[in-house]
Amino acid sequence: MFSGTTNHSIDTKGRIILPQKFRDELGEEFYITSGFADNIQIMSVDEFNHLRAQIKELPADKALALQYLLLSAATLVSPNAQGRVQIPQKLREDSGIEGTAVVVGMDTRIEVWNKDKFEEFMALQKQKFIGDALELLRF
Repeated sequence: MFSGTTNHSIDTKGRIILPQKFRDELGEEFYITSGFADNIQIMSVDEFNHLRAQIKELPADKALALQYLLLSAATLVSPNAQGRVQIPQKLREDSGIEGTAVVVGMDTRIEVWNKDKFEEFMALQKQKFIGDALELLRF
C-alpha cells in the first residue's frame, strides 16, 4: 500500500527521486501515465495490467476514452542508480509539473502533482467532499 505525501524536486532533465519505500514496492520497472486530474500516476506493472484488464471490460466508448487518457500516455520506466525516474516531457507539460512536485501515496498507485495545483485540489476536496464522505463512514 502506498501512503504518505512528500515534496520532491524535479531536476532540469525532468527526473524525480521517488521515496525509497515507494520504489521498493513498485519493483524494478513500473508505469508512469496521465492521472485522472491535473497529475501523473505511477503504478506497478501488475497494477497497470489489472487496470488494462478492467478497461477492456468497459463499454467501447468508455474503454476508448480511458485508453486515450491512460494507455496512450503510459511509459515503462526504471529508476537509475540514484533512484531518479524520468517523467516524460509531455506528461510534465500536461500536468504543469516543474520545480517542486508533490508525491502522494494513493493505496495501489502514486500520484505526482504540481505543488500549487495539489494545494488547490486539496482545498476543494475539504470544502466540498470530505464532510459528505465522512458521514458515509461508520466509525
